[in-house]
Amino acid sequence: MSANNELARRLGRVLIIGGGKMGEAILAGMLSAGVVDAEDVVVANPGVEKRERLSTTYGVRCVADAADAPASDTCILAVKPQVLRDVLAGLAATGVFSPRLVISIAAGISTSTVSEYLPDSAVVRAMPNTPLMVGEGMVGVSVGANTPAEEGELACELFRTMGGAVLVDEPLQDAVVAVSGSGPAYFALFVRDLASAGEKLGLPADLALELAQQTMIGTGALLAQTGQSPDELIAAVSSPGGTTVAALGAMDEAGVGHAIAAGAEAAARRSKELS
Repeated sequence: MSANNELARRLGRVLIIGGGKMGEAILAGMLSAGVVDAEDVVVANPGVEKRERLSTTYGVRCVADAADAPASDTCILAVKPQVLRDVLAGLAATGVFSPRLVISIAAGISTSTVSEYLPDSAVVRAMPNTPLMVGEGMVGVSVGANTPAEEGELACELFRTMGGAVLVDEPLQDAVVAVSGSGPAYFALFVRDLASAGEKLGLPADLALELAQQTMIGTGALLAQTGQSPDELIAAVSSPGGTTVAALGAMDEAGVGHAIAAGAEAAARRSKELS
């Protein structure tokens, strides 16, 4: 039994379908946090090389087809939304696949869609992001119409061992995708372009990247630990007539805020299309 005995007991035997980046991130997070023991986890993934690497790295059993996995109590669907329906159809066709709890992380796919294929399982929808891989993820969790609220709390407890998690009404999941699901790419874009600007101003490329990257990390920590609002932090850094005010004015004139809003709206729109 895992060190986290109560959470491990409630999760039971875990099947992760999909050993890609997010599936592996969740696997690694659960094991490193002591949520489950390796012997209580099975990963289903079609690629031989990936199965061998996951088995060697984490000591878990891997199978090519989820239908060949032993019975599970909790199933985490970590496949791409474009193939999820085919995966669900295959599971439903076995006639015996009915874990107590199913957690789907497929963007844009509703809990009702999953329940159509697995009507006997409680279904939870989760939108994690890639910082889960380093224990700093953020996950929006929604429960299906016929799923007890405590199953959503259980999913939140699981993901909080890998960062943060919040319960949200399912209609808000497209917005969660737009803000935190796709958000790491936005911040990485800003870091890349800020570092590039520093390089053009004369900094060595590696130094410019280090400065931009650590500034992003430090600013996030400052906001989280002090409880300051973004506006309060901006005001604290901005001296009248100073460099920050000049920079923010130029960014505003260039339409940075409008570009960020447009990006988030495009992500939410695509999430809706995937459903």
